[in-house]
Amino acid sequence: MSIRFGTDGWRAVISEEFTFSNVRHVAQAIADVTLEDADGESPLFVVGYDTRFLSDRYAAAVAEVLAANGIRVQLCRQFAPTPAVSYAVVAADADGGVMLTASHNPPRYNGIKLKAAFGGGALPAQTRNVETRLQENLRDGREPLVLELEQARRRGLVEDLDPYPAYAAHVRRLVDFDAIARGGLKVAVDAMYGAGMGYTDRLLREAGLEPMILHHELNPGFGGLHPEPIERHLHRLIEEVREKGLDLGLATDGDADRIGAVGPSGRFIDPHCIMTLLLEYLLQQGHRGAVVKTVSTTQMLNLLADENDLPVFETPVGFNHISELMLQEDVLIGGEESGGISVKGHIPEGDGILMSLLVTELVSKQGGDVEALLRGIMDRIGHFAYARHDFRVRAFSKAELVASLIAAPPSELAGRQVNELNASDGVKYILADNSWLLIRPSGTEPVLRVYAEARDAQTVQELLSAGAKLVQSVLKVPV
Repeated sequence: MSIRFGTDGWRAVISEEFTFSNVRHVAQAIADVTLEDADGESPLFVVGYDTRFLSDRYAAAVAEVLAANGIRVQLCRQFAPTPAVSYAVVAADADGGVMLTASHNPPRYNGIKLKAAFGGGALPAQTRNVETRLQENLRDGREPLVLELEQARRRGLVEDLDPYPAYAAHVRRLVDFDAIARGGLKVAVDAMYGAGMGYTDRLLREAGLEPMILHHELNPGFGGLHPEPIERHLHRLIEEVREKGLDLGLATDGDADRIGAVGPSGRFIDPHCIMTLLLEYLLQQGHRGAVVKTVSTTQMLNLLADENDLPVFETPVGFNHISELMLQEDVLIGGEESGGISVKGHIPEGDGILMSLLVTELVSKQGGDVEALLRGIMDRIGHFAYARHDFRVRAFSKAELVASLIAAPPSELAGRQVNELNASDGVKYILADNSWLLIRPSGTEPVLRVYAEARDAQTVQELLSAGAKLVQSVLKVPV
């Protein structure tokens, strides 16, 4: 069994590797590691799940294994977003949590996210311990312990949980609901058939708006939609915003830990721009702190941080790296290009719901046009464009690819001087005008990702082409 936790949990295709048997084995390994660290009291875990096929039954299977090992469980009574489940861990003072979700992956996938007691994703050392115990159990032929769910309930080991009240109360402390009400924006919310439905829209209603809702039906196949809030998956949201004259469109992914947005002209506002808007807004509100971003995230954050004398930390891809720094440093905002973002005062967890509300708040307070606000920032610090190409390639040694790229770095790319090389996660070439090219192997599949950001879209494409040629020269295959 080749179960490995990637940058944000374990994911696999349903009925192939993601089976009830394998889920129970993973749950047993989690129980074993948890009990080793227990201080004598019965540990407590929160278990939640998203809207995917069989997620509720997989969650029940995890609860049955944890309960059989003497671990108390708060089991969500219906699907819930990852950030709400993560906050429930903190609200209950639990030892950890398990979220059944494949996040933004296609519908045929499911997965497990392991949550630490601080509410964020388990740190790499914790997941390595679970992987190690899993392999030991399999080697020794040890079968998971199982206590039937209703029996576990009767023994008081499993109780039902509605995570919304505690999460909503927390969000109200971070968001100015009165400002949202005064703004009176016309907003559309696209849950992408995911676990965010009944959260973002409900909170906006509590703030006094009447949002239009899209893809809010329970559909385990996601209606054929890929539940990732990027431009090519948000055609209907873009059309609705543009054709109905709305002020703002908001979208969250399958488990609502990521955000995408749409401006009044139908322009897609990507997470780079959302983070830039939020950082500018938080600074205007008098907040201070460090900026944490992954290696694949915009240089606009660096420029804003430099303007305001804020430290910037750049991490490998994966929100767990951001979480770790948010626990160690005074962080104002942390996020990644995929749309996972958190802010000071919140748990160290990507949260598309909270970010949707904060974007609504800032647009409500600052004029009602998110595109104009973004142009204002770019007029000051410079205009940027971004794109990413993913290439499916034959299996290759990631370490050898990175070593080869570092061994012979180009002096220029797309006619621009290379000023700096960053090899913290793949290879990132930073150019003289703050443009950059990143070549990064995926951590979970035979995919090579080539990212670029530059002052205009044409240069972005030139950089992506240059990156493809670099990769081809090393792998000796077309990409």
